[in-house]
Amino acid sequence: MTKRLSVAGRAEDGFTVIELLVVVLIIGILAAVALPAFLNQKNKANDASAKDLAHSAQIAAETYATDHSGSYAGLTASALAQYDSTIQTSSANGPYVVGVTNATATGYTVTTATATSNEQFSVTRSNGVTTRSCTPSNGVQGGCTNGSW
Repeated sequence: MTKRLSVAGRAEDGFTVIELLVVVLIIGILAAVALPAFLNQKNKANDASAKDLAHSAQIAAETYATDHSGSYAGLTASALAQYDSTIQTSSANGPYVVGVTNATATGYTVTTATATSNEQFSVTRSNGVTTRSCTPSNGVQGGCTNGSW
């Protein structure tokens, strides 16, 4: 009786080469399907950081206007950095404020960019209306869809 059990146990000791190849093939197919979805995650994170920076710059601009009798005239990137120390004005480390343009008494445009792809995100305020626009880099959509965010 014990001889019969040990013979039956030896017949199922391990996996065959075919079984191992099938498992490796299935893992390879799953990796090929999932890998492209994860490759773009870093770019998406950089875009999200640039959008967040644009929003922080918008809040700093509103604070600037409060301190200057409701006028945005004279608003600069360095002035934004004085109101919010997290606003970066150089591309040395992550997203940064490219510049402030069209700073008048009633409006402004703040443009931010990612340090890696130079995709740009802008917040424009004109006569009380705020719009958000973006420019994709090298035709890659990333966080910029149809020119707005």
